[in-house]
Amino acid sequence: MKNIIVIGGTKGIGKSIVEDLVGQNKIICLSRNKTDFEHKNYKHYVFDALTDEYPEANDLDCLIYCPGSINLKPISTLSIEDFKNDFEINVIGAIRAIKKYLPLLKKSASASILLFSTVATKLGMPYHASVSVAKSGVDGLVKTLGSELAPNVRINAIAPTITNTDLASKILRNEKIVENIVERHPLKKILSSKEVAKMASFLTSEHASSISGQIFNMDAGIVTFKS
Repeated sequence: MKNIIVIGGTKGIGKSIVEDLVGQNKIICLSRNKTDFEHKNYKHYVFDALTDEYPEANDLDCLIYCPGSINLKPISTLSIEDFKNDFEINVIGAIRAIKKYLPLLKKSASASILLFSTVATKLGMPYHASVSVAKSGVDGLVKTLGSELAPNVRINAIAPTITNTDLASKILRNEKIVENIVERHPLKKILSSKEVAKMASFLTSEHASSISGQIFNMDAGIVTFKS
């Protein structure tokens, strides 16, 4: 049984990750949202990843940082504050968590870190300037730390295409938009948070013990294939 900290684990992908892992692992979940989820292996703390001090822990095998943003605007209407805020949420928040818990992770025999990127760092997409800049920082962090922390700590990221979560609800706001997005993806689908959670479970397991410094596209073919 591993000791896992999930930051942002009460909604969307993070919630699905908690639900997938909690049966066989001890989970500490840190998020701004209160939750009524209960399990003998689960503890939740109300927490803001950008302002609050991270709580102490005794043992840690895995750190999963889920907070992110979908701030889609033309560059002409994106403010400097938009760029700063997205970078804070996606990159600085992750760095704060890693710096806090790295000493504990280094004591684990099977330590891993999981972050989240986006397909927009690899596929030129209009209105994605701010989030693409921020998530490109995540990509760079994963590759650099993958090298720096080897062989003691593995670090990877998942880069999903649009996923059916509350965060994406403003985009997936009607059936016509959903149909258009599905049609753009060669596999003709939109990701579910449960699919992403299964990938997260794999990457933080012993089955992925030879994998580090990688960004995994869960893209329904949109990056790799010509539709």
